[in-house]
Amino acid sequence: MAGAEAEVHKGQSVYTPLFLKAYDVFVLGFSCRLVWRCPKAQMLAHYDRHIGARHLDVGVGTGYFLDKASWPTDPTLSLVDLNANSLAAASHRTRRFAPAATEADILQPLPELPHAPFDSVGVNFLLHCIPGALPDKATQVFAHVTPYVEPGGVVFGATILRGGVRRTPPARVLMAAYNRRGILHNRGDSLDGLTTALDAAFDSHTVDVVGCVALFAGKVAA
Repeated sequence: MAGAEAEVHKGQSVYTPLFLKAYDVFVLGFSCRLVWRCPKAQMLAHYDRHIGARHLDVGVGTGYFLDKASWPTDPTLSLVDLNANSLAAASHRTRRFAPAATEADILQPLPELPHAPFDSVGVNFLLHCIPGALPDKATQVFAHVTPYVEPGGVVFGATILRGGVRRTPPARVLMAAYNRRGILHNRGDSLDGLTTALDAAFDSHTVDVVGCVALFAGKVAA
């Protein structure tokens, strides 16, 4: 297994059933609001602005945003994650939508996905979990998801940045600790790097920085 892939597999192993039970409170509640300074309500609003009726989510966490989102209509939902526990948690949480779940590594070309092509693809809190620096890893992720997006569709998400954003002392401490443990891989992640990747991959894009989190969206050429 290549170095980056091995690091991804190691990092995702933290998402145990026990950890996922605390994820919404600790990560989306405590850390996002008080450490990263981007409340989950703002990420949910980002979902509401961009989510489409036929949606693919990559790196699904617990499925919190998919559960809470204001869908434009009854959705057709596909989920992709390397971690079987996250897939199970998100699938159960969104079971009213009968999601199709695929276990896959975003560092590799994705297999044939149910319900493709999609109006939207969410990659929320995914990029900072992947080894390497922006724009390289973002370019790789975008290249693997955009073939599944309808012309005029959107790829959107959020990522925690180290460079080009304001980090509070608690954010610096926690970010360093998570990088040492391999939970985060964002030592080389900057706002400029993200913008460069978005410029290269999409017809147009937006980036809004909240705390040390970048909320981004890229539109696929029609």
